[in-house]
Amino acid sequence: MIPPLPVPLFFAEDTGEDLPFYEIYLNRVGISSIELPRERVSVETGGKLRLKLLNRGAPIHITISSSNAGMFTDFFHKNTYVVDATLLTLPIRKDAPDGFFDLEILSGYGVTKALLHVEITNPDLHKAPARSENLPIQPVAHGRPHLLMVMMGIGLLLYTAWLYVGIGILNTAAFIVLIIGALYTWYRLQ
Repeated sequence: MIPPLPVPLFFAEDTGEDLPFYEIYLNRVGISSIELPRERVSVETGGKLRLKLLNRGAPIHITISSSNAGMFTDFFHKNTYVVDATLLTLPIRKDAPDGFFDLEILSGYGVTKALLHVEITNPDLHKAPARSENLPIQPVAHGRPHLLMVMMGIGLLLYTAWLYVGIGILNTAAFIVLIIGALYTWYRLQ
């Protein structure tokens, strides 16, 4: 049995107010107008896209949807009624690739339409690979010689013999040995 604590504990939920957000103004220029952020909208994978919808006029109904965001987020569609300000948070998947998606924002039941281009960046993909400081200066041979090198040596001997002796079959044999070595190496890599 756990005795009750004499002091009540209060836990505050992290609302993420310190995270950056992009402001979208509604009804500021005219009725049902939409003003998108002027800066480039970019989010890292595993982060959150936070959009602050600020209404500067009469309450307005907006619809936000995206048809090409399936690779990056689970968000597809949201209808909301904005009186003063509303915060919309879209979580971006941790395994999302680099790319972009578009958010289509409709206001006033489809009177005005705006397209917000969101770029997704994966910082892990852009890091330079770590270089080892102890790289060997010369490659080190391991095991027996490669079959292609052996075939080239045999082909060289056959060609040299053809030059000295003059028998035409040695030249043809040298060519066939080189082709067999090259084909063996080619199909071995695949």
